[in-house]
Amino acid sequence: MKYKIFAMVILVSLAGACKKSFLVIPAETSLSTPIYFKSESDFQQAINGTYAPLRGAYNGTNGAWTMGELRSDNTTYKYNPNDRGTINPEYICDFLDDNTSGTTPNKYVSDYSVIARANQILALIDGIDFDATSKSNIKGQALFLRAFCYFDLVQYFGSVPLHLEPVTTLGGTAQPLSSPDSIYQQIIADAQQAAALLPDKATQEPGRATSGSAQTLLGNVYIVQKRWADAETTLKGISGYSLLPNYADIYDVTNKNNAESIFEIQYKQGTDGLSSNFFYTFLVQPITAAEVTAVTGIPENGRTIEGYNIPTPDIIAAYEPNDARKDASIGYVTASGVSYPFIKKYLHPHALTNNTDDDWPVYRYAEVLLFLAEAMNEQNKTPDALPYLNQVRARAGLAPTTASTQADVRAAIIRERRVELAFENKRWPDLVHFGMADSVMKAYGARVKANPSVYYFPAGIGPSPNAYTNIRLLFPIPASEVTLNPYF
Repeated sequence: MKYKIFAMVILVSLAGACKKSFLVIPAETSLSTPIYFKSESDFQQAINGTYAPLRGAYNGTNGAWTMGELRSDNTTYKYNPNDRGTINPEYICDFLDDNTSGTTPNKYVSDYSVIARANQILALIDGIDFDATSKSNIKGQALFLRAFCYFDLVQYFGSVPLHLEPVTTLGGTAQPLSSPDSIYQQIIADAQQAAALLPDKATQEPGRATSGSAQTLLGNVYIVQKRWADAETTLKGISGYSLLPNYADIYDVTNKNNAESIFEIQYKQGTDGLSSNFFYTFLVQPITAAEVTAVTGIPENGRTIEGYNIPTPDIIAAYEPNDARKDASIGYVTASGVSYPFIKKYLHPHALTNNTDDDWPVYRYAEVLLFLAEAMNEQNKTPDALPYLNQVRARAGLAPTTASTQADVRAAIIRERRVELAFENKRWPDLVHFGMADSVMKAYGARVKANPSVYYFPAGIGPSPNAYTNIRLLFPIPASEVTLNPYF
């Protein structure tokens, strides 16, 4: 169905819910905006609903991983010649997608849904009198979420419409494209204000954005813009976080929102519609019920479509010997009698098939340390960069890096980011940021075409000859949006 993402009744998913947990999906309501927003509890429910689209943005067969990982040399798909009906992510992987892709609209629409809900809160909250501390917290969360989603949009799509006010008419849904520079200016302004308004991790409700979340987002923006001194200042101001001693503990579902977690997308197994299913989405297929049960330990169903986000031989080889992160990140499963790798980070005990507790990590303190290493190194402070890099390596059980020149340390940071943040949607943005996307992905594509069986293709089948020939840095705005906007 074609629709404009802003031509919606924002409060359909914001009102009428239990306000004790922002994981709860609010019930539908027909209340209009002026009637509904009257009290602190109304805004509390509204901010709860603002987080909700992020769960859909990261979860499922069209999740953010398709554009952040599958697009890169970290993961690929298990080609299934017997089921060609669910192959949209395959096109993303092979650089054969266009603006009719069935995958990219998920990110685009989810981000703008968050933005629309945040705009509704920000437009009205100052006009309602309630506790100032609570108001600052809610406002800060809305600003962070708007900045976060615009950062996502500008990185993946480039120029997009910049909506900063609630849409009240059909005509208001159509806006011209704004330049990346103007979008970044707004992201920075929102993130700075959010950092000033939000409480720190120690006092914020677990799972919500904090001042540290906003500072990390701001530091990330400065890194992308190569504003190294600003990045250094911002990132050094982040406090209240620490590396966990054991890498695998970061992802343990009994250890959510831990000391290393700066921002993660919250999920909860059960029948409330809040669960994740990353492990199942990333499972090699076809696979029998018994083969899945051998890994999960619960009754399972066989799966017969196409498997996605399968770790490539390239990422497996990227780990140094004795790197503790390898076993914590990658496991092996037998599918149709053959052993394949799978992403182990998102496999933890759960009660029901396709219904898991795993959160998605967006920002961790380890990335702050690697950001700082990059910011220092790019300012010709290479000796000062090494302690940040080596903290991350030490936790993985590795010796300090032997790199010493600026160029070598830069390369070491790139390698470290790849294995430390593997399968967390960082690899494709990193390839673009470091100016490596074209060269790395063309070389990777050549390897896949030369040895398709190594990359999980059946005998006699390989990628399209046109795959990996046009390494586009940005994704096209979905056609479903373009056809409805006269400015595009």
